[in-house]
Amino acid sequence: MSAPRRIVAVGGGGFLMDDATLLQERYLVSLCGRTRPRALYLGTAAGDGERAQLKFMKAFAALGCDADTLPFFPYEMRRDYAAAVHRADLVYVGGGNTPAMLAVWREFGFEQALREAYEAGTVFAGISAGANCWFEQYVTDSVPGGGVRPGLGWVPGTFCPHLDSESWRQPMLAGTSGPAVGAGENVAVLFENEGWAEAVSSAALAKTVSCWRRLGEEPLTSFDPRRLEVQAPP
Repeated sequence: MSAPRRIVAVGGGGFLMDDATLLQERYLVSLCGRTRPRALYLGTAAGDGERAQLKFMKAFAALGCDADTLPFFPYEMRRDYAAAVHRADLVYVGGGNTPAMLAVWREFGFEQALREAYEAGTVFAGISAGANCWFEQYVTDSVPGGGVRPGLGWVPGTFCPHLDSESWRQPMLAGTSGPAVGAGENVAVLFENEGWAEAVSSAALAKTVSCWRRLGEEPLTSFDPRRLEVQAPP
């Protein structure tokens, strides 16, 4: 039986926001089904900033992963980018400018390599721009005034990250048609075989979190994601 196709869209939080609990990251690693998964970071949306790459290496190495990065800035001519993605058990895409990231991937023909890995069972995850890109369309602040732009189209509907951080996001998401998901800070949404699976939260139990969903043309409705639990030290 083939592995399910999995995408985890993160609305905010996690290692890039200095969350030392690594609850989001433990959840992602658990989806890989391996004792030492190969985790790969794509920081294209933020110009492959070194600080984010170092945070990724530190966080996922601490969770027992073989962690690596795949920067486009600078582009490594002697590296096989497609092979690097195909070897990964988990691909994590950082935040930044979604339209710019997609333009780079398409210029290099990288979209095809990502799709092949996804079809083969590699877990894909990302925050903000790294969550936006997988959907038919997404809500973004990377264009003047904010707007809705087309993504890769792997997952049906519209996605909006940082739903509870900026007041303009929820009305813009509500103004779209068809399926839609909005994830606030510390919320991650899992899709399996392009369908909704679950939403989880890494926030403390006392903290309110925001997650909204629309399955068809009905209004957006809020619901409580499953709370991830802090693991006791061995």
